[in-house]
Amino acid sequence: MKQIKLETPKSGSQLVLDTLKDLGVDTIFGYPGGAVLPLYDAIYDYDGIQHILARHEQGATHEAEGYAKSSGKLGVALVTSGPGATNAITGIADANADSVPMLVFTGQVATPGIGKDAFQEADIIGVTMPITKYNYQIRETQDIPRVITEAIHIATTGRPGPVVIDLPKDIAAQEVAYINDTTIDLPSYHPTVEPNAKQLKKIVELLAKKKRPLILVGGGVNYSNGNLALTQFAEKYQIPVVSSLLGLGAMPVENPLFLGMGGMHGSYAANMALAETDYLINFGSRFDDRLASNPSLFLKEAKVAHIDIDPAEIGKIVKTDLPVVGDAKRALEILLTFDAPATDFSKWVSQVQDNAQRAPYSYEPEPNFNKPQEVIKLIGELTNGDAIIVTDVGQHQMWAAQWYPYKSNRQLITSGGLGTMGFGIPAAIGAKLANPDKEVIVFVGDGGFQMTNQELAILNGYHIPIKVVLFNNHSLGMVRQWQEKFYEERRSQSVFDLEPDFQLLAAAYGLKHDKFLDPKTIAEDLKVLTEDVPMVLEVGISREEQVYPMVPAGWHNDEMLGVKFNA
Repeated sequence: MKQIKLETPKSGSQLVLDTLKDLGVDTIFGYPGGAVLPLYDAIYDYDGIQHILARHEQGATHEAEGYAKSSGKLGVALVTSGPGATNAITGIADANADSVPMLVFTGQVATPGIGKDAFQEADIIGVTMPITKYNYQIRETQDIPRVITEAIHIATTGRPGPVVIDLPKDIAAQEVAYINDTTIDLPSYHPTVEPNAKQLKKIVELLAKKKRPLILVGGGVNYSNGNLALTQFAEKYQIPVVSSLLGLGAMPVENPLFLGMGGMHGSYAANMALAETDYLINFGSRFDDRLASNPSLFLKEAKVAHIDIDPAEIGKIVKTDLPVVGDAKRALEILLTFDAPATDFSKWVSQVQDNAQRAPYSYEPEPNFNKPQEVIKLIGELTNGDAIIVTDVGQHQMWAAQWYPYKSNRQLITSGGLGTMGFGIPAAIGAKLANPDKEVIVFVGDGGFQMTNQELAILNGYHIPIKVVLFNNHSLGMVRQWQEKFYEERRSQSVFDLEPDFQLLAAAYGLKHDKFLDPKTIAEDLKVLTEDVPMVLEVGISREEQVYPMVPAGWHNDEMLGVKFNA
C-alpha cells in the first residue's frame, strides 16, 4: 500500500482528530476511560472539534443520533473499552434500525492484551457485527486516516448506518511519520443511487390503469431531503399520501392529500386507504410490522411499486411488482420529468378525504386531568408547527405523531425501529446542538425519563435550551395499555407506586421547572415554553389514558379499535 510522509510525526490520537476535522466533523459526544486516555489527552487542547461530555455512554450515542437525524450530518460518539463499549450497544442498535449515519469509536485494550481477557476488554467487533453497517479494529497506527475516511464513506452513503471503529490504546498512543494512502478503494461496495428511469416510467404508466393509487412515504424520503419533490409528485397526479412514523414531515400535515400516519396507531383515513388501494407506490418505507401488521393480508389485491436505496428491503415483507433501487429524492425528480398520463382520481381522493372528515383523531376532554393530545396540539400552535420534536418511546410518542402539525423533513426525531426508551432527552440534546437556531421540544414519559435523565446535567454547562415536556401517568403507559386490552387488565409491574419528585430532580440540575395539573390553565401555563432556557415541564395526565385508534398486532389495517366517527 502506498504511504504518505507527514510533515511532522503524529500520534494515532492526533491522526484521529485531524482526519475527523478534515472530513467535516465538528462535534463529538463521548465519555472517557482508561483505554481512550491517549485520545482524550489529544482532545484537551485541540481546536476545531467540540467535545460534549455525556453522562452515560448510551446517552452519548443517542446524542450523536439526534445530531445526525436532525441535520443529516454524521453523528460521532467516543467511548472507552469494555463496559463503555457495551453501554453504547443500545444506541448503535437503534441507529442501525433507523438508518442513522453514525461513527462510534470504542476504545480497546492494548494489542498485546486483546483476546487474553485483559481488564475492561470486550470483543466489541463480535458484539456489534449484527448491528452495524460495518466495523473495524485498527491494528496499525498508519492506517487510522484511511480507516476513518472509509468508515465515514460507508456510514453516509447508500442506506446510511452506524460504523464502529475499535481503537486499541497503544495504536492511539503510538507516533508515526507515515500514513497509509487514504484513497477509498472498496470494490464490493457500490450502492446504487441513480434509479432506473425505465422502471420509473412503468410506475407512471401504471397510474393510467388504476383507480385508487396511494403513496406510502417512509424515512427514506426524509433522509434524502426528497420532501418537496414528494409533495410535487403527489399534487401533480392528485394521489393521496400515507406516511410511516419516520415518514412524518415528508408532506405537510395541512396538505389535503395527506391522510396521516398509517399502521398500529395511524389514522382511520390512512389505514382505510391502505386497505382499499389498488396501487401502492412506496418511497423509502420498509413495510415494518407496525405498518403492515399482517403481511399475508396487507395489499393483497393491490399492485405494489417500491423505491428504496437498499435492495434488501424490496420484496422482503411485501411482494413487489415494480422494484426500483435508488435514492428516493432522485427517483421523485425523475418521475416529475415524465409527461402525465390521462388520469382522474377525484372520486378516490374524495372518498379518502371523507374518511378523514368522518373519523379524525379525537379525544374527550376531562375536567380533572390534562389531555396529552391537547397539550401537544397547544404546543403545535405555540410553535407554529416549526419546532423540532423529539420523543422518547411509548404512548406520548404516538400522541406526538398524531397531534403535532409537522411541516418538513427531519422535524420528528424519534426511535422507530428499535423503540428505545431513554432515547428522548439525549437525542434532543444532539438535535439542539445541530440546530441551535431552532426550537427543540422533547416529549417523554415518566418511564423513559428515569432511564437517561442524567443527561440533563449537560444542559446548563453547554447552554442547550431544550424544553422537556414530561407526561406523568405514574406508569409504563403503553405496556399498561396492552395489559389492559389483551391481558385481562393484569397490570404486572407496569405501574409506579413510588417515583422521585421530578421537580426536585430538575432543581438539582439547576433547571427551570414547573408542574401543570389543571386542565383549565394549561394553555396559559405552556406559554413558558417561549423562554429561551432549558426547562422541565411536568404535565400530570390520567393513568387511564390510552392511545387510539389501534390496530392490534396481527390484525389487518382496517380492523381498528377505538375509532370514533363524527355524528
